[in-house]
Amino acid sequence: MSGAAPWLLVIDPQRIFADPSSEWAAPTFPAAMERIRVLAAQVGPERTVVTRWLPTADRSSSWGDYFAAWPFADVPAEDPLYALVDQARGLSAQQPLDEPTFGKWGPQLAARIGAGPGSGQEHRPHLLVTGVSTDCCVIATVLAAADAGARVTVVTDAVAASTPQNGAAALHTMSLFAPQVELRTSAEVLGGGRPGR
Repeated sequence: MSGAAPWLLVIDPQRIFADPSSEWAAPTFPAAMERIRVLAAQVGPERTVVTRWLPTADRSSSWGDYFAAWPFADVPAEDPLYALVDQARGLSAQQPLDEPTFGKWGPQLAARIGAGPGSGQEHRPHLLVTGVSTDCCVIATVLAAADAGARVTVVTDAVAASTPQNGAAALHTMSLFAPQVELRTSAEVLGGGRPGR
């Protein structure tokens, strides 16, 4: 990896997306997680942020309709479904960043990577985005981060989608936001190669 040191963002590596018996299991989660671990070893725990999606949104909003559609997920935040998978433990030196929203870009993440108000940064941070699900929490995070001025690289083989078709559609959509968003494989990121499309 070359240039300014990037931050590795690992979105929602939780059991609810990894367990094959879950209605939200991402089929390529295990393969993506292996690549995430390699990337985290290169970036280091001090510049790796792991997030969790928690079911704590206000049920009087449209989130009430969402949880009515997915009752298996309407359990307390402490339920084992929402725990990090074992492979995600120790990737970051910090506690997981918890949000009740699909997108993880917001004041918490901006502050964690030094992009908040008054940070004094001359340049916006560079995020390497990995995790699950490509077609939900990943795309929601990527587009908001790009809007906020972050440089975003989606690591295409370190994200996992609900289905191959949905993943391909989400990656295509994110590719339309170049040059703020670029797509690279983990090998390209680690080797400093040109982005893939």
